[in-house]
Amino acid sequence: MIIMRLVVFLVAFSILFSMISVTQNLAFAQDTKSYPVKSNTTKIVMKISSIAFANNGEIPKKYTCDGTSVSPPLKISSVPKNAKSLALILDDPDAPERTFTHWVVWGISPKKTQLVEGEKKGFVEGVTSLEKQGYVGPCPPSGVHRYIFKLFALDSQVDISTKSKKQELIATMQNHIIQTATLIGKYSR
Repeated sequence: MIIMRLVVFLVAFSILFSMISVTQNLAFAQDTKSYPVKSNTTKIVMKISSIAFANNGEIPKKYTCDGTSVSPPLKISSVPKNAKSLALILDDPDAPERTFTHWVVWGISPKKTQLVEGEKKGFVEGVTSLEKQGYVGPCPPSGVHRYIFKLFALDSQVDISTKSKKQELIATMQNHIIQTATLIGKYSR
């Protein structure tokens, strides 16, 4: 009888554990999800890069809270010809409690080929996870964190308040994303 209760307990525990694991994986998947992109017949792929660091490379201290916390230079190429505007979101999916948003930008001209270091003109900067507008440099509490620069080519202009956060930008971009491009930088303290 005791052995049977123990077996029932272990089975129930393993089911509960697998449910928790699936829930955590779903939450992670939602946080780092890919955004729905309109059908694209072109073979040209939009790109975002930086002269300051390679994709999956270390972000220089200058662009972090340990430096001057100025936005890094970014190069944009192969923007789809039918794009009406670009948007950019910088997230840290490795933040302790939830994805931390470091930069929310929209209204970037599709003809723009670069954002120079510290640039603040020619686009709108929304509100970050610190409830501040503008760029917030990487500042992980510990360990190596990934910082994901996600560029969006849109088939329309974005018309939302300058006090908008990432969620409002994403909701507005829904069904207007032509293509996306990603640049990942890493930083540790």
